[in-house]
Amino acid sequence: MSNNPCKLNQVSNRNFLSIGGFQLVLNRCRKVDFLCNKANLPGISMGTARQSNYLRDIPIPGDKIQYEDLRVDFLVDENMENYHQIYNWMRELGYPEDLGQSKLDNRSDATLLILNSSLRVSGRVKFRDIFPVSLEGIPFNATIQEQEYFTATAVFKYTMFDLMNIDGKEV
Repeated sequence: MSNNPCKLNQVSNRNFLSIGGFQLVLNRCRKVDFLCNKANLPGISMGTARQSNYLRDIPIPGDKIQYEDLRVDFLVDENMENYHQIYNWMRELGYPEDLGQSKLDNRSDATLLILNSSLRVSGRVKFRDIFPVSLEGIPFNATIQEQEYFTATAVFKYTMFDLMNIDGKEV
């Protein structure tokens, strides 16, 4: 093993990450998985605090990480089964008619599979305790000239996500 720090910091794989190389597995809504055509790896941010100093304030790392929302676009099937899965999940969370509609199992896990240039899984992003907070409506339009297929957008909150390698171990 080399003690050269430059070699330890070199990129081992020079292939680039493909923008279309992903698959989403949403445990609670399996009918959304197959027709998912867009998803994001959310950003994270962390606040800072200031340590007073007689010359100038010094920024120091904060103690809370903020996660951006997971946004998923999926093609709506003609029976709207995948749309209904998200819609019904949100109704269970929101008690629209009475408290009896709530189910205790209202969160799920999800995994974003990252695919390499050979379309094989090269990494995973596991989302913990995910739940939907927004589902885009469907704008029907009889004036279109060519056949188009509707893509719905669902937005999810979660407690955190973990980056994992091909073996399922955190990186």
